[in-house]
Amino acid sequence: MANDTSKFHYGEDHLTVGIALAIARQEVKGVLSSSAREAIKRSAAHVKTIANGDKAVYGINTGFGPLCTTQISKEETSTLQKNLLMSHAVGLGDPIADEIAKLMLILKVHALAKGYSGVQESTIDRIIFHIDNDIIPLVPEQGSVGASGDLAPLSHLFLPLIGLGKVKVKGTIIRTEELMQKENLSPIILGAKEGLGLINGTQFIAAHGVKIVEKIQNVLVHADISGAMMIEGLLASVKPFSPELHEVRAYKGSRHVAAFIRNLLDGSEVVHSHANCARVQDPYSLRCMPQVHGASRNAWLHVKEMLEIEINSVTDNPIVFSEDHTISGGNFHGQPMALPIDYACLAAAELGNISDRRIYLSLEGDTPGVPKLLLKETGTNSGFMIPQYTTAALVSENKGMCFPASADSIPTSLGQEDHVSMGSIGGRKALKVVENVEKIIGVEIFCAAQALDFHRPLKSSKIMEAIHNHVRSKIDHITRDGIMNETMETAIEMVKNKELIAVAREAAKKHSLSIETDFSSDFDQF
Repeated sequence: MANDTSKFHYGEDHLTVGIALAIARQEVKGVLSSSAREAIKRSAAHVKTIANGDKAVYGINTGFGPLCTTQISKEETSTLQKNLLMSHAVGLGDPIADEIAKLMLILKVHALAKGYSGVQESTIDRIIFHIDNDIIPLVPEQGSVGASGDLAPLSHLFLPLIGLGKVKVKGTIIRTEELMQKENLSPIILGAKEGLGLINGTQFIAAHGVKIVEKIQNVLVHADISGAMMIEGLLASVKPFSPELHEVRAYKGSRHVAAFIRNLLDGSEVVHSHANCARVQDPYSLRCMPQVHGASRNAWLHVKEMLEIEINSVTDNPIVFSEDHTISGGNFHGQPMALPIDYACLAAAELGNISDRRIYLSLEGDTPGVPKLLLKETGTNSGFMIPQYTTAALVSENKGMCFPASADSIPTSLGQEDHVSMGSIGGRKALKVVENVEKIIGVEIFCAAQALDFHRPLKSSKIMEAIHNHVRSKIDHITRDGIMNETMETAIEMVKNKELIAVAREAAKKHSLSIETDFSSDFDQF
């Protein structure tokens, strides 16, 4: 297709995490080209021919799951598809985030528009109507085992197509019947296979994967920034970040982290001030940042690579190649994403684990000039002792969520679906882990900025000075006890909002410096 960055052609262009998020945030418009529409109509015609024939083809003129040998009459086809959506809408729990539900819609349209699913053009147009107008179906978070597609959440996602369920419009939850009246819409009469084409698929898992990739990428870069500030605050050595060390163990992740932190600290008076000190080694949480942060970066690369394949795939069942060639297989099975999502969950948790260790080190009072508990006057003041309790609690909470969901499988569907991925559960808990890590990194920035203050009047590097100044523009240096949770939340928001990397880039540009490494193209884009 033509290279128009303001438009994305469903079913034809290559979808990335960044593009999916841009469509969800209305920065890019997703459209169907005339050739995609022809492919959709051709696939729907194949299904109609099969449905009108006598040969039993799974999901088109048969029942589902354990009822796959029960043939359905032509007259019952539409009823079967509607019943499928209703009977499978059994999700429980709180609704998923609006953006995740919208991403599910986007990913499903892209898969259906490839022309292998037999779904009607009008049905896909209705889904696009929901995307373009921010009319988001309510989807409960629990109920998918991530195998025969994300059946329960996808059923809830598409109940509004047949006039059922609930949607959120401009922040208000309404019943779909009310939406239909306001917009002068009619429920869609589903044709053969349409119900199955809609609810078979891995879009619940994949939509969570999109958010996981975005959020982990952000905590990775902010972990490097907070770690660099701790190196200065605790007068740690920069020798373990030397390029020759990482060239003899040449992982992309560790080489990138080492180079990025070198760039951040280049020209720091604080670092130079102790270049000839007697300290031989630093604790691992400082010395081994390239290896630990880098391993998490390598894991991120893997999940990004796998997810990009997944969101450009057809994951319903059966796959319709022609009226004479359909295959009932297992493209709906969530295992290809369940494993890397569990890996990513562990990778994120380790960023929090090592960050908490650096926070603890900053409180010990073993660094020249840096007082115990990061406060000059203690005794009547507890200083920064208790914020580390919070990060310890978050780290422990994350450890409890790191058991891989994909290690479990419980048979369903009367044994027809006898191995399931649980990737949906993995996706949900991985996001919770990453959100906890955002908090831990925020607290580390809070502590590291305090530690760095005690080395004044020495200056940091141009880039780290800009970062520290930005922190101090929102958070004052602490001199006595007070209620800290609001201050901690301010630091956490800096991480969530991607503020510090933006400040670093602006400072680098202003001073004609570079924070890029040989691997930035791998780690800075999704």
